[in-house]
Amino acid sequence: MIVVDIEASGLDCRTHSLLSIGAVDFENPERQFYGECRVWEGAHLDPEALAVNGFTETECLNPGKESLKDLMVRFHHWVEQCNDRILAGHNISFDRDFLNNSFSRAKINFAFPYRTIDLHTLAYTTCRTKGIPMPQRNGHPALSLDTVMRLLGLPAEPKPHIALMGAKVAAEAFSRLMDEKNLLPEFAEYPLQLLAQK
Repeated sequence: MIVVDIEASGLDCRTHSLLSIGAVDFENPERQFYGECRVWEGAHLDPEALAVNGFTETECLNPGKESLKDLMVRFHHWVEQCNDRILAGHNISFDRDFLNNSFSRAKINFAFPYRTIDLHTLAYTTCRTKGIPMPQRNGHPALSLDTVMRLLGLPAEPKPHIALMGAKVAAEAFSRLMDEKNLLPEFAEYPLQLLAQK
C-alpha cells in the first residue's frame, strides 16, 4: 500500500498543477518519497489552495524548480520499487486523479488503478462498528484528517500542509486503525487508542 498526499495549485487536476508529492511505502515505512515541482505552463493558481499548502506564487513558477515531468519520472521510479502499489490516503481520489493526470502530462505510460483505500471510509466504518458517535457538520460525518488524528490521540497535521507530513500522518492512522499498532517513530510517544470518544 502506498500512502500518498499531494499538494496542488487548486482543486481541478485539468486546470491546476501538482506542486508536491509525499508518499510512504506502508509495508516498508522507512521508504518515503518527497518532491516538489513548478507548475506546468498555463496552470491556474488558486490563492485559497496556496494559503492551505503554503506555496507562494513565486515558488510555484520558479524555473529553478524541478519540472512536473522530472518529478513524475522520479516518483514513478520510486513506485516501481513498492511491492504493493494500491494507493491509500485521506480523500485519496483527489490525490489519485492529480497523480494520474500528471503521469499523462509527463507522457509516462502508467496510472494508478481506480480502486483505492480511503482513510475516511476506514475511520467511518470503525466508528460505526465500535458505536462511537461521529462528529457531524451540516448533517454529514465530519471526519477530516485532523478529526481522525484527534480521535486516535494523535496531533493534528501541522499547517501549512506539507505533502510528506500528510502522507505520514495518514500512514500512522491506517496502522492504528487496521493493525492496532504504531508505524512511524515520530508518533511512538502517543499511546495507542482506537477512536476515543471526545
